[in-house]
Amino acid sequence: MRGHYIVNSALAVLVAACVPFQGDRIDPAFEGVEPPPGTVVLRDEVDQMIVGDRLMEAGEYDLAIRAYYRAAATRGTDARILIALGSASLALGRLGQAEDFLRGAVEQVPEEPVAWNNLGVVLMEQGNYGEARQVFQRAFALDSGRSDDIRENLRLAIARMENLVYPEPENENRYGLERRGGGRWLLIDETIP
Repeated sequence: MRGHYIVNSALAVLVAACVPFQGDRIDPAFEGVEPPPGTVVLRDEVDQMIVGDRLMEAGEYDLAIRAYYRAAATRGTDARILIALGSASLALGRLGQAEDFLRGAVEQVPEEPVAWNNLGVVLMEQGNYGEARQVFQRAFALDSGRSDDIRENLRLAIARMENLVYPEPENENRYGLERRGGGRWLLIDETIP
């Protein structure tokens, strides 16, 4: 049995010595060498934004954040990445991070209703109902009232502002979140039947 282990170890060392990569670059000894016929060569890398979006749909928010960071490393931190990172952080309950990402997104692209809507959801979750109402109104105006999700979020913010006298501790977490298509989130008032 011990001899078998030594043979496998020697084989592993031999195979490792034949690998043409050294870190992230090709070994100079293999420069210009074509792969054997029939070898599948991958030349295009996977779009990490697509990977992150699919992970979000699967509920794998931590992994989605990692994919979005990889996308940012290759293409820069644009508004779409900030919105995606904000949405994933929101889904994980990391409200401070989500707010930072979404505020960065609305600074970059102030005409994007999805970014304003998601920022409004974060503000509602934090109990900032007045600012959330203003943010939802802006999202609603930018969207020209086409999105039912934004309209419903605005309605909830207005209702919360009108009923706000003294917040009761048992009502702090009465809102649920429902993910909608296109990276939008809908607030659900769980006290309404």
